Amino acid sequence: MSTTPLAERMRPTILDDIVGQEHITGQGSILRSAMDQGRIPSMILWGPPGVGKTTLANVITQTLHAPYFQLSAISSGVKELREVIEQAKSTTGTVLFIDEIHRFNKSQQDALLGAVEKGVIRLIGATTENPFFEVNSALLSRCQVFILKALEEQQLINLLQQAIAKDLLLQTKKIELKETAALINISGGDGRKLLNLLELVAQSGDSIITDALVMKVAQQKIALYDKSGEQHYDIVSAFIKSMRGSDPNGAVYWLARMIEGGEDVKFIARRMLIFASEDIGNANPNALLLANTTFDAVSKIGYPESRIILSQCATYLASSAKSNAAYEAIAKAQHAVKQLGDLSVPLHLRNAPTQLMKQMDYGKNYQYSHLGEGNFIEQEYLPDPLKNSAFYIPGNNARENELRKFLKERWKGKYGY
Repeated sequence: MSTTPLAERMRPTILDDIVGQEHITGQGSILRSAMDQGRIPSMILWGPPGVGKTTLANVITQTLHAPYFQLSAISSGVKELREVIEQAKSTTGTVLFIDEIHRFNKSQQDALLGAVEKGVIRLIGATTENPFFEVNSALLSRCQVFILKALEEQQLINLLQQAIAKDLLLQTKKIELKETAALINISGGDGRKLLNLLELVAQSGDSIITDALVMKVAQQKIALYDKSGEQHYDIVSAFIKSMRGSDPNGAVYWLARMIEGGEDVKFIARRMLIFASEDIGNANPNALLLANTTFDAVSKIGYPESRIILSQCATYLASSAKSNAAYEAIAKAQHAVKQLGDLSVPLHLRNAPTQLMKQMDYGKNYQYSHLGEGNFIEQEYLPDPLKNSAFYIPGNNARENELRKFLKERWKGKYGY
């Protein structure tokens, strides 16, 4: 029996076999065109776990037949980096893949900069974190950022079906995939985790895979396929959901699990910063202020003292009134932009810095709100196709009910407040 995990056995070797990410790998894409020409830029691959960042790096190097080095930012330091760079100086077109590049500190990233700038190496960095925050600007400016998308349900099902049809070990088990919901839910959209869970279930002896069987196996053996670090994402998910569910006890427990596991303090604080706007928003604007202050504080202090600051913030956020109205508002507005395209700015709202623009009625009929009673004058601020569209609907909590009252007094029935 092979000791190589199923996800590794099924790892694609050519672009066309990669499931999902067609916006990056498809015909006519920037990356494919660069590969066809035998030249790739240094790049950062940004996306959630298990969507193909490492796979894409492997495919690129195999396709280009380039000298290849791989480092993990968790276990490698400046010494290992310099050794690779020295070896790369004697070859041409060397590719260096760095997993979790966001974990490199400034000095480690600086050690890369010169080699990337001079073309000694072509860097492929993989990260689950926003590189515009976590990669220093000088290095980032020399890299093309490619954003990998979370795999959709049908793409995950395709992965399962391909594995059952093509993997030699699974073929001997004559597996029938009757239900997929539990496999997909437990794996959380992580393709690697999904395939390794499928293998665990296949080893149970049952050839017909149902949701009940998957849950039974997962509860017994979940740690076996979680050993490569994916549990980190399950725990932060439980942390966020505990705060969202207004349970400070659950939140502080999962926080303790992350702290004891050596989780990066900035990773935890950043999640709370996002949570403060996404799940609390205008129900308690102080939540964002505290979360931001927490991020600044733990960035300066580190462990062990940071655990107290993180605990204060987590318990406060969990105990706060909740609203996702701001999150919903921007989601609806972005959907309108995608559906209706770039609608013209109404003439009265346009800037008119030149005489010609004034003659074209730019800014005409705009009314300066501060001249009205209560610093308000009713006028239209949306393009014609979106008139009366209410994107922001205040939540039903004390603070947002005040906002609702304020808006209703001014807009009357226009937006349905």
